Order: sequence, then C-alpha cells, then structure tokens
Amino acid sequence: MIDEPLQRLRAAARRTRELATNRAGTGLGHEDADDDVGTIGTDGALGFDPFPLLEALHHHGVRAVVIGQVAGIMHGSTELTGDLDLLWDGAPEHAPALAAAFASIDARLTDEKGGLLPTRPDSFLRPKVSFTSPGAGGDCCTPALPWRDLRVREFLDHAISAVDPGGLVVHYASREDLIRMRHALGRPKDLRRAAELAALAPDHP
Repeated sequence: MIDEPLQRLRAAARRTRELATNRAGTGLGHEDADDDVGTIGTDGALGFDPFPLLEALHHHGVRAVVIGQVAGIMHGSTELTGDLDLLWDGAPEHAPALAAAFASIDARLTDEKGGLLPTRPDSFLRPKVSFTSPGAGGDCCTPALPWRDLRVREFLDHAISAVDPGGLVVHYASREDLIRMRHALGRPKDLRRAAELAALAPDHP
C-alpha cells in the first residue's frame, strides 16, 4: 500500500486536474497567484502533477524537501494547489544532481525577474529559482532565501519521508515547521492554512 501522505497527494493532484479542465485558462502563472486563493486559481493547476519531478529528484539522488501547500496536503490539508515548492541545502556539491533532475524532465528555469536561466548547477545556487515543467511549476529555494527569523536549514533535518511500493521517497516539511513558515509569510492563505494544520493530528513517526 502507498504511504498515506502520497495517497493524499495523488488524489489531490487528480482533483486539481479535474477542476482545472472544466474552466477557461486564466493566463496566470504560479508567480501571479492571489494571496488568498493561491495557485489553484492559476494556469499552474492545468495538468498539475508533481510526481514526474519528485520521481526525477529521487532517481538522481537529490534530497529536496517539499514545502508549501503540497506538503500541507501530505499532512492532510484539504485545500488544493497548482504549484510545487522545494527546499534544498544549497550546497554546491549537490547542485549537479539537482540540475540533472530538472533537465531530465525538460524544466524551464527563471530568475526573480522572470529572466530565463540555463538548467545547469550554478543556476540553482541562487537563494531561489522558479521553474515550470510538464507537470508542475513552483520555486526551488535554499536556506539563503530570507525567512525572517526562521532557522530554515534546521527544517531540512526535521523533514519526514514518505515511501511508495515502487521505492519512491518523498521528503516533506514537518507539520510544525510548515506552520512556522506559514506564519512567517503571513498572507491570508498562509494564516488560513496554518490554522488548518494546527488542528490536525501531530506528525506520524
């Protein structure tokens, strides 16, 4: 049986695709998301499937931690999303594998101003790089990105791992750390989702 967090994510991605299929395109990408509605209201929801990238990261031995609402869904949040946000340690020696994983699914990288970046190791050494891929778009961040007073590097050590029968391992932020990140961002959707997470049962072992 697939680990329950991955079952939740697969089901949520399927519902997102079904919802987006029945509506007109918005012309909005994940970077244009409303602070209340989130990326479910953008074209990022069209064909949303985070698993091709998650599988590529696993195949290339990359330890990237899922953050944002995809992690929230894995903990039991009922809100849908249209993007996939990741946190990795930013170590230069890990960047080649990360670049290879993104290149393997033909991901497109952009900087904070929307300029195209080559899919190579040095592009990922920025505090944040945005990406789009056939299944999902989002942000790939390092602890160098300002997170107010949060010690985000520690969140990498707190991450939980979910495993499916095929051996896919997906690392995702702990519920407590995800709540802290939500409060640090402070947007309406973050505070709403933080309250939902706080009402859920504690993390499984």
